[in-house]
Amino acid sequence: MIDSGLSKRIRWMGVFILVCFVAVFVQLNNLQVVQAHKYATAAGNPAVIAARNSQPRGTITTIEGTVLAQSSKAPKGSAYAYDRQYPAGPLFGQITGTFSHIYGNFGVEASYNSYLLAHNRPIKSLGDLLTTSTVTDTVILTLSDSLQTLAQQQLAGRDGSVVVMNPSTGAIEAMYSNPSYDPTPLASQDTKAEESAWVADTQNRDSEGNFPFTSLAYQDFAFPGSTFKVVTTTAAYEKAPQYANASMPYYTCIPPKTLGGQTTPLCNYGGGGCGGTIAEMLPPSCDTGYAILGTKVGMDNMVAEADAFGFNKQPPLDLPPSSNEVSQFMAQQSCDAEIFLAFSSIGQFCTKATPLQMAMVAAAVADKGTIMTPHVMDQIRDSDGNLVKTYAPSPWLTPMSAQTASAVSNLMVGVTHDGNGTAAGIFPASEDVAAKTGTAQVQNAAGQYIATNDWMIAFAPANAPKVAIAVELLDQPVSGAGAEKAGPVMAAMIQNVLSAPATTTSH
Repeated sequence: MIDSGLSKRIRWMGVFILVCFVAVFVQLNNLQVVQAHKYATAAGNPAVIAARNSQPRGTITTIEGTVLAQSSKAPKGSAYAYDRQYPAGPLFGQITGTFSHIYGNFGVEASYNSYLLAHNRPIKSLGDLLTTSTVTDTVILTLSDSLQTLAQQQLAGRDGSVVVMNPSTGAIEAMYSNPSYDPTPLASQDTKAEESAWVADTQNRDSEGNFPFTSLAYQDFAFPGSTFKVVTTTAAYEKAPQYANASMPYYTCIPPKTLGGQTTPLCNYGGGGCGGTIAEMLPPSCDTGYAILGTKVGMDNMVAEADAFGFNKQPPLDLPPSSNEVSQFMAQQSCDAEIFLAFSSIGQFCTKATPLQMAMVAAAVADKGTIMTPHVMDQIRDSDGNLVKTYAPSPWLTPMSAQTASAVSNLMVGVTHDGNGTAAGIFPASEDVAAKTGTAQVQNAAGQYIATNDWMIAFAPANAPKVAIAVELLDQPVSGAGAEKAGPVMAAMIQNVLSAPATTTSH
């Protein structure tokens, strides 16, 4: 006879086994039914990877129809049925990104992956119900062959970036940074070749310390120098209009202790003294006057205006987001002293901007105060040439009124037209260019100025803008100013745009 204690333990053991059986049954149903689709389509599923790589991907082209990415049959014996190729190599690699078997997708390959992947043909007829076929779409970009090529040529041998955009639509017409990288090796089926390319592009710095894979025009910020004075000018007009026509004191160097937290002089780049009103200071790019102006406009107003231009925000570009895209103004707690606001109001110290951000600053003035959402996709078409999707331009931010934009535009015209303007003589008068130059000083650990970042932003024609451009040249020798180095690049880009016929898609 079994005692009651043992009988009780047996009953509990039976209950425990039953519970375990139920748990296993529930989990099996969860895996095989409830989450079956999730696991079957998971990116890391070997079966998914094999199936994905055994199908062709859609084509990526420029707006003129030049093929930038395509799939072709792989040689016999290859692990996967198709190879991904990038005929333009480094020229468009930073935009197309790459389709990597090991590291994943980047650039347009990632943003528009759902269109580029082989997918079921949409049902449009009774016949489509009876057959299942897969198709891929073609992603047509807003980028121009000639402008992208010219940007590459102009930056040859130098680290820097060029961004060209249509201010009225936000379409990116060129966006190139040097150094660049070739996406084809990163899409190789040869694991060693792919790993070697990844190391070269993401870990091996060039002579200036830049990585080809991360030195992108929309993900690589630096001190913008005096190009930021466009933002400071706008802040005065919009947030503190009492200073729009006020005269700033004349200085060659602002002496130490003039501003809160100041321990060293703040001097004009290249020497010389200046001051006066905004209209008198912007063409010659008066550093001391604009530093004082920024402090008078005030921290809260300056931050609010910079934010209105898109600083301290993730830009809504249709490429994979990165924290490196977020341009900064007074974002660090250590930037609270008045002297830092002064320096930052002239594009130094606590101001860092990407070339894309500064192109949008120029575009805002050009488009009567509105920044349109930047984008690289123009349209998507299916394998039969039918339109699947088109990009609908939309406003992103409005940092200024149309009246302020008109006033700032006139001031930027003065930079190129006035005899004392920092960009005087660079552009033919017939092009009617509005611009702002910038020369940001780069210090070493000892506080010595060892190089400059040379900038120019511009739009043209000023009375009916077709294009807004930012040019950035990094770590240039400490000699001359931004106009001397960035100016010829800007002049070549603007001439190309204004002399070229209107570009439309070839489809």
